[in-house]
Amino acid sequence: MVNNQEKFLELVDKNPESIFCYHNLHNVEEQNSFSKHTHNKGQLSYVEGGTLQVETDEKIYFVPGNHYIWIPKGVAHSIYSNSKEVLIRTLYIPIKQDEVEYYSNVGVYPANDLLLQLLLHTKDWTGDIEESNRKLYPIVQSIKVLLPDFSKKPINFTIPKIQNEKLNEVSIFLNNNLDKNIMLSELANKFNINERSLHRLFKKDINISFIKFFTIIRMYKAIDYLSQKKYSISEIASKVGYSSIPTFSNTFYKVIGKRPSDYQRGAEILK
Repeated sequence: MVNNQEKFLELVDKNPESIFCYHNLHNVEEQNSFSKHTHNKGQLSYVEGGTLQVETDEKIYFVPGNHYIWIPKGVAHSIYSNSKEVLIRTLYIPIKQDEVEYYSNVGVYPANDLLLQLLLHTKDWTGDIEESNRKLYPIVQSIKVLLPDFSKKPINFTIPKIQNEKLNEVSIFLNNNLDKNIMLSELANKFNINERSLHRLFKKDINISFIKFFTIIRMYKAIDYLSQKKYSISEIASKVGYSSIPTFSNTFYKVIGKRPSDYQRGAEILK
């Protein structure tokens, strides 16, 4: 995988002036589909199906279906997906030093209709698209020029990257037990740490409480289940630890900004 990744990145940066186009890049059978790397072009990745997670040195960005992420050139990141079905449409775009500030910030955004249609025009393209290509280049260049206008309202689908080794073990355990109602006291006992100390560790390392962290990762997993279109709302609620559908729906709304049913309908309309 590493050798293939290195060869691919060489192709991306080989022509510094081209916009490099690639689709369905990520091998969904591997949880960690693209290890930490950088490139000399900015990256626009639109998630057409499934969900994607992008990890930088500071944060983990969660990219649900029908959203896209912009990653500036030179920003180290890894990409992975737990979804069994995920399609990524990616453009690697050269950015000049004097171009607008937007291109220097990582962000996750919902795709509007115009961006979606422009991206769908690229679905059969692959490799370098150069300015001399009068048929294809104007479309990908339009995407680059319009991105700052498309991307005025980033979605806060992020969690801070955990630095503490013990807290990382706790996080892995929580991610593997999202369907269980776990109390902070139980968690502290399992990992042989004082409850108050564990509470302070969450606040110190990622600046959010245990309850908020557990709620966020549950809701992000709920989005993953919604995108699969295999489960009812009640089944998804149960899978992420909620016995009450109204409570699940209200919590989802507080974190995501939409009701689960509205989110699912919106995804189907955009696809």
